[in-house]
Amino acid sequence: MRRTDPRLLVIAGAAFISLSAILFRLSGVSSGTAGFFRCALALPVLAPLALRERRRAGPRRRGGVDVLAGVLLGADFVLWGASIDGVGAGIATVLVNVQVVVVPLLALAVFGERPSRAFAPAVPVMLTGVALAGGLAGHGTGGTDPVLGSLFGLGAGLAYGGYLFLTRVAGRGQEHRAQPVLLSTLGAGAAALAVGGPWQGVDPAPGWPALGWLAALAMTGQVCGWVLIGAALPRLGADVAGTLLLLQPVLAVALGAVVLGERPGAAQIAGCALVVAAVRLAGRGSVAPRDDSGVGSRARGHGRTGGRPDRAEVP
Repeated sequence: MRRTDPRLLVIAGAAFISLSAILFRLSGVSSGTAGFFRCALALPVLAPLALRERRRAGPRRRGGVDVLAGVLLGADFVLWGASIDGVGAGIATVLVNVQVVVVPLLALAVFGERPSRAFAPAVPVMLTGVALAGGLAGHGTGGTDPVLGSLFGLGAGLAYGGYLFLTRVAGRGQEHRAQPVLLSTLGAGAAALAVGGPWQGVDPAPGWPALGWLAALAMTGQVCGWVLIGAALPRLGADVAGTLLLLQPVLAVALGAVVLGERPGAAQIAGCALVVAAVRLAGRGSVAPRDDSGVGSRARGHGRTGGRPDRAEVP
């Protein structure tokens, strides 16, 4: 993974995670149950990978940050599922993607990491594209409580953005891939149980068909997706990483057509095209590896003076 363009790793991880909504719906369980089992079923795969990595690369530093990031991810799982029930899948998809703004703002506030000049004009294009891809144009919300569902969706997006930011912070200067995902999965499972249990209930025996779908969700959305994304985040600017992750709803539309036989409308196809265009526009920022001090090249002013910039331009 160290020799692979981190943007490609994020795109591949987003492809795996874009299966999550489909597998969650096929399982037919509550969001609390899904959040808990996607973590619990991933542990038997992640644990031996993390143990092997520990023997090779040593113990993980900043493990507490990984666990805290996982707690936010678990909250995202439960809130996102609740937002779908309240406001419908289309608007829930839009709201959770406030992460595209949350992550760069946190990076700016904490590390002084300035987003690229193309990022600000690309944001409204991104969110418009996500709204269209989510099926908002010409459709009702399809939910039971739009106001409460919107609040849940915004909460999920804030928690998701916090998870991505902390994952970048914990990964600086380290080569671990499996250990951080294992630690964050432990935190996410505990949070899903603590939040989803009293709120919606966590079914300890959802049945074999549901367990099969949840196992698939664990392997794709939890193991493959987050190992790939976690390996890439410390090597990318916050704006570039958050923007690339907006490909998730676009890929979800395509996968919904293939797996569930859903036919995207013209507005959804146009929305997908807008997201791709915005990703390309915002992706023209720098891809700057972070050092262990937590300060990237933009924060130090590299690339803005006459010196040789330490970055690779996005094609």
